[in-house]
Amino acid sequence: MKDIRVRFAPSPTGYLHIGGLRTALYNYLYARNNNGKFILRIEDTDQTRLVEDALENLVESLQWAGIEYDEGVYFEDGKAVQKGEYGPYIQSERLDIYKKYVDQLIESGHGYYCFCSKERLDAVRDEQKIKGLVPKYDGFCRSLSLEEAKTRIANGEEYVVRLKLPKDYDVHFKDLVRGDIVINTDDIDDQVLLKSDGFPTYHMAVVVDDHLMKITHVVRGEEWLPSTPKHIYLYEVFGWDKPVYVHLPTVLNKDRKKLSKRHGDVSVDDFKDRGYLPEGLVNYLALVGWSPEDNEEILSMDELIEKFSFERVSKAGGIFDKDKLDWVNGHYIREFSLQKITDLAIPYLVEANLIDEEFAKNNRDWVEHLVDMVKESLSYMSEVVEKVEFMFDNQIEMENEEAEELLKGEGTKSILEAMKEILADVEEVDEELSSTMMKQIQKATGIKGKNLFMPTRVALTGSLHGPEFTKILYLLGKQNILDRIQYVESKYLD
Repeated sequence: MKDIRVRFAPSPTGYLHIGGLRTALYNYLYARNNNGKFILRIEDTDQTRLVEDALENLVESLQWAGIEYDEGVYFEDGKAVQKGEYGPYIQSERLDIYKKYVDQLIESGHGYYCFCSKERLDAVRDEQKIKGLVPKYDGFCRSLSLEEAKTRIANGEEYVVRLKLPKDYDVHFKDLVRGDIVINTDDIDDQVLLKSDGFPTYHMAVVVDDHLMKITHVVRGEEWLPSTPKHIYLYEVFGWDKPVYVHLPTVLNKDRKKLSKRHGDVSVDDFKDRGYLPEGLVNYLALVGWSPEDNEEILSMDELIEKFSFERVSKAGGIFDKDKLDWVNGHYIREFSLQKITDLAIPYLVEANLIDEEFAKNNRDWVEHLVDMVKESLSYMSEVVEKVEFMFDNQIEMENEEAEELLKGEGTKSILEAMKEILADVEEVDEELSSTMMKQIQKATGIKGKNLFMPTRVALTGSLHGPEFTKILYLLGKQNILDRIQYVESKYLD
């Protein structure tokens, strides 16, 4: 068996999409499972749609996700470098290579020059649509002699090169997810292989590159399935061995529609920015269209590599369920050390102006206690802000009428007076006092259970529910507790 070689070959026309990350992940898992090589190739032949920093974003996103590749494009000191024996790995640097093979197709009669204008092509397609036909090129230039075509090129006419498909020819190939597929060439267009700007189309470049880079398995999205017969035919006319094809199901939203920006987060950066952990996102994304035999749901990268196979990839589109992602990611947050989660939380607290960098450095123990208070309830790291912001404003606002009504119950004033008396005798609220204060209040007032804890929580936080109350007391400290009591008494209890 050949050494396994797979590739992820995105176009730098935008930031890496979550569906693209899954394609890269499946390529990576398959390569590592089979002791193969994983290559990153950049397909930038559509020069009109390039986004300036998309390539750097792509590389950074793969590195963040822990998806390591063996050959391709890397960034060192802010500059793109290429490593590997089959480069260049950027298609715009391979134009001479493609031109050589395009010329070979023309000379062998499997390709031809086409001089049709955009206006003519549009008119042909419009007419076909009116007749209820599938719009495709009508072969107008197929019969031009090579001599006539070269004369027109010499005279300065603009042209493209098309693939000359045979009539009524069945193209067979096997897909590891979808099984045996047969498509007749009468249902396929004479695809453009070389554009008028001298750049190849995807269909030409992908076949040449995959062959020259010795790719054994082409793993890509199912949107490329209709194009595969053209690629298979190119392999046949060149006399090259075909790779194995794997077309992955589309990543869909809950409405079973393709993920799009209109319906929420779709780029890897969106999830990074919200504080999803790479371990959580990668673990969940692997399960969107694939499942291990034991149906285990929490899997490290090493476990994913060990269990992954294309036989377990579904034909149906994978549903991207954010609630399930939150559950998986929350698991990793709870598994990680408090120190690591605090490091991840601090930038969000700083950005929200709850603390600054100097405070975080000088009061590390307090910040760790703050994060520890909500760590168990976090689904992603940016959520820490909404979970703890009540700790930073002593002007308590009631979350709803029920909270305000509870606050105004008959025992609240006695509870708050007892709390003030306890605090008057101490310099600060240490961890011991925070854990015994409520018992002391119960002893002083005779109020206990929910009648004690609920009004006290509402008085100091404005909410009926929240983090462990002893942690709140410790983190607030003496002066903040007294300030909150004073504010609540003046606004709600006078």
